[in-house]
Amino acid sequence: MPRCEWAKGEIYEQYHDEEWGVPSRDERHLFEMLILEGAQAGLSWITILNKREHYRKVYDNFDVKKVARYTEAKQKKLLADPGIVRNRLKVAASVQNAKAFLAVQDEFGSFADYVWAFVDHKPIQNRFKSLSEVPAKTDISDSLSKDLKKRGFKFVGSTIMYAFMQSVGMVNDHVIDCPRHRACAELG
Repeated sequence: MPRCEWAKGEIYEQYHDEEWGVPSRDERHLFEMLILEGAQAGLSWITILNKREHYRKVYDNFDVKKVARYTEAKQKKLLADPGIVRNRLKVAASVQNAKAFLAVQDEFGSFADYVWAFVDHKPIQNRFKSLSEVPAKTDISDSLSKDLKKRGFKFVGSTIMYAFMQSVGMVNDHVIDCPRHRACAELG
């Protein structure tokens, strides 16, 4: 099947074909992608996809309430685990982000309601012909990043948040000749 040109190799193909660009309002999935996109900062996405199952295991399947309660001892244990990105700031940010995520849920009813409001609760349907047209960030990701930082989130820069928006289907950046473009548009 023709795909977006970045989707080369089995792991990327599966992620591209089954998840990237699919609108998600699932709280657990949104939290998972928030943490994984932050962990990816400065690294390749394939590194994170290769570690994803282990992240799920050691992060209690991204149960936000459990992650929010991680102690210094738990964080130290995570930092010793070669199955994840062992960066002290990123691990600490995952716990901080869990706490901030819960605060957003309390304020807005759900993280999904909060985050999807940035795109008027419907996916942005871009119509790019090539990967070179896809931006690294947008005014919306700038606004989302700024608001998240104000709420205490870490590792949520505009570029990271645009990747998050792509990963959870807030924006459909499949190129127009990719069959997933239409498939994801129909899910919106």
